[in-house]
Amino acid sequence: MNPVTSKKTTLCEYRQSARLMGNRFEFTIVADDIEWANEMTRLAISEVQRIEVLLTTYNENSQTCLINQQAGISAVKVDREVFELIRRSLRISAITDGAFDITYGSIDRQLWNFDTTMKALPDPETAKRSVRLINYRNVILDEADCSVYLREKGMRIGFGGIGKGYAAEQVRRLLQQHGVQSGIVNASGDLATWGTQADGRPWTIGISNPDQAELPFSYMNISGLAVATSGNYEKFITVKGKRYSHTINPRTGLPVTGIKSVTIICPNAELADAMATPVTIMGVKAGLMLVNQLEQMACIIIDDNNRIYTSKNIQLT
Repeated sequence: MNPVTSKKTTLCEYRQSARLMGNRFEFTIVADDIEWANEMTRLAISEVQRIEVLLTTYNENSQTCLINQQAGISAVKVDREVFELIRRSLRISAITDGAFDITYGSIDRQLWNFDTTMKALPDPETAKRSVRLINYRNVILDEADCSVYLREKGMRIGFGGIGKGYAAEQVRRLLQQHGVQSGIVNASGDLATWGTQADGRPWTIGISNPDQAELPFSYMNISGLAVATSGNYEKFITVKGKRYSHTINPRTGLPVTGIKSVTIICPNAELADAMATPVTIMGVKAGLMLVNQLEQMACIIIDDNNRIYTSKNIQLT
């Protein structure tokens, strides 16, 4: 009787990138069939494109733009998906005491131009006036009608602080539903991971060095986790020798100082993305205090003096 032999499959990591939501997305899929991997990547790209249509502020017919157009006038019915994303955003605003706020789009953009032409900061009074319409409490949700109303004329919402993470999380879930057992969705630095590398080892991710973003200062082995980083090395101005982040404090209207980067690690990519900016705004002490109170969340903070702070439940290698 001849022995039964089984064909051994070889797993590989297939990567493909695309320009989506104004950012570079990279999809890594572990599979033994390149055609199937390509099919899954196409599915992932289509999902991000679908989300972008809902959330973009660059298309006046998007649901986000319709909400903004009707600010102070009337409520706008939206898809349940958009409604729930806004509801979760408002919860994060409450947790962070407004440091995260999707009504940041209300800021007076004429005041800020984070390029080489900006040589001075506005005075504190002018800066404060520029953010007067930022207030998540003025976003009114109607559960029964599935509608959103912005209470003040001129208010605008935007998903720049949560949209990439939301897209990464949705793609991860979609690919898992279609049988992809291991992979990474990299939404311009916001990562959602699951499973393992092709050789069975955990995924290894680098924590960016704020002074040399292309050179990680540390590495972490992760699986089933999401990572998001907010850093002033991405976009900033220098005034009188001091670097100011493009992140604006919604209370003062002035740029955040004191922190070079914040990296959030947790199971959900949407939450990781949403928490990175408010921790930056809150500062080292308050930011760590908040993260240490949240289950399954960790963070790494690097301040302007290159001091590294970590939450209680993290280990760097």
